[in-house]
Amino acid sequence: MTTSTSTGTATGDTTAEVELVIGGMTCASCAARIEKKLNRMDGVSATVNYATEKARVAFAEGVTVSDLVATVEATGYTAEPPPPPRAAAAEPAADEGAAADELGPLRHRLLVTVALAAPVIVLAMVPAWQFDYWQWLSLTLAAPAVVWGGWQFHRAAWTNARHGAATMDTLISVGTLAALLWSGWALFLGDAGTPGMTHPFEFSIERGDGSSAIYLEAAAGVTAFLLAGRYFEARAKRTAGAALRALLELGAKEVTVVREGGREELVPIGELAAGTRFLVRPGEKIATDGVVVEGSSAVDASMLTGESVPVEVTVGDPVTGATLNAGGRLVVEATRVGADTQLARMARMVEDAQNGKAAAQRLADRISAVFVPVVIALSLGTLGFWLGTGSGLTAAFTAAVAVLIIACPCALGLATPTALLVGTGRGAQLGILIKGPEVLENTRRADTIVLDKTGTVTTGKMTLLAVHTAAGTTEDEALRLAGALEHASEHPIARAVASAAAERGGALPAVEDFVNVPGLGVQGVVEGHAVLVGRERLLADWALALPAALAEARAAAEERGRTAIAVAWDGEARAVLEIADAIKPTSAEAVRRLRALGLTPILLTGDNERVARAVAAEAGIDEVIAEVLPEDKVAVVRRLQDEGRTVAMVGDGVNDAAALATADLGLAMGTGTDAAIEAGDLTLVRGDLLVAADAIRLSRRTLRTIKSNLFWAFGYNVSALPLAAAGLLNPMLAGAAMAFSSVSVVANSLRLRAFRAREL
Repeated sequence: MTTSTSTGTATGDTTAEVELVIGGMTCASCAARIEKKLNRMDGVSATVNYATEKARVAFAEGVTVSDLVATVEATGYTAEPPPPPRAAAAEPAADEGAAADELGPLRHRLLVTVALAAPVIVLAMVPAWQFDYWQWLSLTLAAPAVVWGGWQFHRAAWTNARHGAATMDTLISVGTLAALLWSGWALFLGDAGTPGMTHPFEFSIERGDGSSAIYLEAAAGVTAFLLAGRYFEARAKRTAGAALRALLELGAKEVTVVREGGREELVPIGELAAGTRFLVRPGEKIATDGVVVEGSSAVDASMLTGESVPVEVTVGDPVTGATLNAGGRLVVEATRVGADTQLARMARMVEDAQNGKAAAQRLADRISAVFVPVVIALSLGTLGFWLGTGSGLTAAFTAAVAVLIIACPCALGLATPTALLVGTGRGAQLGILIKGPEVLENTRRADTIVLDKTGTVTTGKMTLLAVHTAAGTTEDEALRLAGALEHASEHPIARAVASAAAERGGALPAVEDFVNVPGLGVQGVVEGHAVLVGRERLLADWALALPAALAEARAAAEERGRTAIAVAWDGEARAVLEIADAIKPTSAEAVRRLRALGLTPILLTGDNERVARAVAAEAGIDEVIAEVLPEDKVAVVRRLQDEGRTVAMVGDGVNDAAALATADLGLAMGTGTDAAIEAGDLTLVRGDLLVAADAIRLSRRTLRTIKSNLFWAFGYNVSALPLAAAGLLNPMLAGAAMAFSSVSVVANSLRLRAFRAREL
C-alpha cells in the first residue's frame, strides 16, 4: 500500500491520502452513506465514487488506514487498499480474468432468474393459457426467483437496516417481497388458490377486496429486470474504464538489462531500477522513461501521444516508456521507473479525474441520500390514501408497490460517473488528460483564452526563416559557409543556422581558426575563405558594410520581430539570415477553432512588443500583452478575471505554472515542464495547440452528456412517481422501465467513445 503525505494549508497539520477499494455498494445511496460516515471522523475528508467503487480519503495524524477500513466495515461494506501499481500493471491478464470472474456469478444468477420468471410472466399476460392450478406453478417458480434471484437486494437491505439506513436496495427488497407475500396470502388464505381461477393482465385498477389478486409476475419480473439492469451496468462500467486499462497495459512486460561486461539478461519490468541500462531492439517497446546512451533510431510514439511521425533520437535524447523503437538498436539508461514514468502519471491523472466529483454529481449524491426515506414515506402515504378513499386493498397495494419500484434512482447515481469515466478515458486515448471533473464546468464557462507565446504558439526553438543574398552569391553557398562556422557554436541561433544548412546541403565543411566573439558572433576559415557571421557590428569591426539591399532586408526582418545576422567572407558582406522562433504550423488554425468555440484569444509573453505582435499577426490573434515577467502573468490573469471574464490559459514553462494555477482553466502542454503540467487542469500530451480546441470540445461534450443523463434521470423519477402513486403503472412495467433507464444512461455515456479529434 502506498500513501502520500502533504501539509494542510489551513491548519498546518500533516495529512496523508489513501485510496480504498470499496465492496458491497449497490447504488449511489450506498456511496453517499459511506462518504458521510467517513467524513464524520475527525481530520478525515473522503470522496466515494460508486462507478469506480473506490474511496479517496485524506486523513490527519492520529487516524490510521485501519481506522478508515473499520469505519467502512461498520457501515456494512468492505474496504481494502488497492494492489501496488507495479503489481497491477504486471498482470493485466489476471486482472481482466478477475473482472470476468466477478461478472460470472451475476450472469449465472440473472440467467436462472430469467428462466424462472419468464413462464410466470407469460402465464399472467395470456389468460387463455391459465390452466387449472397455474397459479400454484407460478408460485413455485416465482418464489426462488424473488428470494434467491434477488438475494443481493435483500442482503443489502438487511445490512443497511441493521445500521439504521435505507438505500435503493431497500426499495427493491421491500417491493418484491411485499408482492410475493401478498400473493402467498391470497393463494393460501384467500380465493386465489381456487382451481380454474383466472387472472387478467390489465393496466387498469380493479376495485375489490384483493383476496383473488396475485402479483407473482410483478415480483418475479421486477427481480429479473432489476438483475438484468445490474448486470448490464456492471458490464458497462467495465467497458467505460477500458481506456484506462488499455493505457496501463501499453507498457512493456519484460526488459533486456545490460549488465557489467555487456552481458544481457531478460528480467520482468518490475525489477528495473533508475540508473539501469537496458537494450531496445528494433520493433520492441521502450521499457521505461530514459536517456539514449548508445545508438540512434526512430521512435514511434503514436500510441502515447497520437503523433504519427516517428521521432529521430540519438545519444543524449530522452525517450518515453511504452513507445516503439521503429529503427535501430538502442541502449537506454532508465531515469524514471514504475509510478514515476510518464505513462504511469497519465494513468494516475485519468483515474484521479474519474474518482473526483463534479458539482452536479455532489447534488445527485445529496438527493439520493434522502430520496429513499422520502419514497418509503410516499409509498406508505399512497397506501393510506387509497385505503382512505375506499378504493380497496388491492388498488392501494398495487399503487404502493409501484411507487417503491419506480423510485429506484440508480440512473441518477450513474449519470455523472459513467460519463466521466468514458470522457476521461477517451481523452487519454487522444492525448488529452482531464485532471478533475470540475474542469468540465470551467470549459463551458470560459470566454477568454490566454496563450503563452514560446513553446505554445511557437515551436520554442530558433529556426532559419529566410536567406537574403547580394548579387553574385547563391543562397546555398551563403548557407553552407555560415552553417559550417555556426556548427562549432552552441548558441541557439548558431544551431538554427547549422541545422538548416545541414538539411539543405548535407555534410558541412570543416572549420579552421574558429573564434567566438562574445555578444557579436563567430569567425573562422571555411574552405579557404575567411568567414564572419554575426551582428552588423562584427562586420563593422572589420570595416565591412552591408549593401543597400541587404541593409533593407535586415531592417525589414527586425521590423517583423526577427533576428537578422550578417554573413561576410573574403572582405565582402554577402548575405543576411533571418532567424526567429517560428510559429507552429497548426497555431493559426487552432486560434480559428478556439474563436469558433466562443473564446477570445490573447497572446501573453515576456518577449518584446514587436516580436509578440508579429507572431500574433501570423497566428490571427488581435490582443497582445507583451514584456511581462512571470509574476506579471498572474496579475494579467487576475485582471482579466476582475473584468468579469472566465479565463483559460495555455502554457508550457515553469514561468507559466503560477498563471496556469490562477486561471479558471489551465491547459498545460505535455511537452512542457513538470511544474506547468502539475499546475494545469488539462494536459495536452502532444504539445499541439490544435489539441486545445479538441480538449475543450471533449470536455464540453462530456459535461453535456452528464447534464442530459441527470435530466433524464430526474425527469424519469419526477414524471413516473405520480403515475405510480395514482395506480396507473403496473409494478412489473415500473421495474422494467427503471432498469431500462439505468442502462440507457450508461449507453448515452458510452457514446462519448465515438468522439473524434478534428483533422486539419
